[in-house]
Amino acid sequence: MKVILTHEVTGLGAAGDVTDVKDGYARNFLFRRGLAVAWTKGAQSQVDAIAKGRETRAVKTLEEAQSIKGNLEHGSVKVVAHAGTGGRLFGAVSTADVAAAVKAAGGPELDKRKIEISTPIKSTGSHSATVRLHGDIVATLALDVVAG
Repeated sequence: MKVILTHEVTGLGAAGDVTDVKDGYARNFLFRRGLAVAWTKGAQSQVDAIAKGRETRAVKTLEEAQSIKGNLEHGSVKVVAHAGTGGRLFGAVSTADVAAAVKAAGGPELDKRKIEISTPIKSTGSHSATVRLHGDIVATLALDVVAG
């Protein structure tokens, strides 16, 4: 089944890409989470609009992505989260929390959809996340989660 991705899906493609997936994967995962829509002949204008929006949010040049990567990997970012006794968090640290912490620390404004947290962060301490900046450029971000 041909689908148009409306959001970036790891291992499948970026927003605006037209890709061919199995029917069950499209119906049960992509459509239900709003990550894709079915491809039709008239949907090309939607593909163009998504691609234009992606260009405005994307990091413009490779050099800019390299400099942002250097800045992000240089130090750690302090994320303040509500925690109970023993350092266990109430909930988990989300990608939106990480993006807000980077911006508050004086870093660049990151798209929360470009940030990936491999395992849910549910305790205080040192953790890491990855940020997809441009194509194959991925920065590893050191997070210091503290109770607040």
